This record gives sequence, C-alpha cells and structure tokens, in this order.
Amino acid sequence: MLRNEKGFTLIEIIAVLVILGILAAVAIPRYISMMEQSRISAAQAAIAEVKARASNYYASQMLSGSGATTAGAVQASVAANSDVGSDYVLTAAASGSNILVTVTSVKGNTIPSTSGTWYYPTT
Repeated sequence: MLRNEKGFTLIEIIAVLVILGILAAVAIPRYISMMEQSRISAAQAAIAEVKARASNYYASQMLSGSGATTAGAVQASVAANSDVGSDYVLTAAASGSNILVTVTSVKGNTIPSTSGTWYYPTT
C-alpha cells in the first residue's frame, strides 16, 4: 500500500504564508519610507535648479557689461522662469534681497515643506 501522493501539506503552506507575512510586514513600511525620502530628494534637486538659474542670471548680467544687477531683477527672472516641470508645486518668493524657494508637492504627493534660499551676492 504505497501511496505516491504529490503536493504540499497544510503545515508547509502555512509556513510559507507566515514567512511571506513577515517579509511583507518589514518590506512595505521600508518601501513607503524610501518613497518619501526620494520625493524629498527630488524636491531638493528642484530647489537647487531654481537657485542655479538665479545664479546664472546674476552672473550673465554681471558679465554682460551692465555692471551690476539688482536683487529685484534676479527675483523677477526667477519668478518668470521658476517652472521646473509639472511634477513639482514650487514657489519662489522674495525674502529681502534673497529668494526663498519652497516645494510642497512632488508628483501630486504632499511632502514636508522643503525650502532653500538663494542669497544675493554682496561685494
């Protein structure tokens, strides 16, 4: 009476499900945390882009021979060219002679307010 049965026992199936549950309990929160961190990093990159545009405008005005440019002109240039793509909700506002750049959303997901300041060069 040898039986040649094929398949898995109930214990084996339960053991696999327990292992998968433990892996999911660890992996899903880590994945969500990594996604949040990547959004913050993307926001910081967008801020750096706007700050680079402000520096580029300032430098091009200084090198054009016009002598100097005002903080208001740099702020107006950034306000006119602050679009870094539809993935970001970004504001660039004057803060004295400096520019405060803030990102509040990346790809439709609200993030903790991430900001950076472009400082008007002083001589």
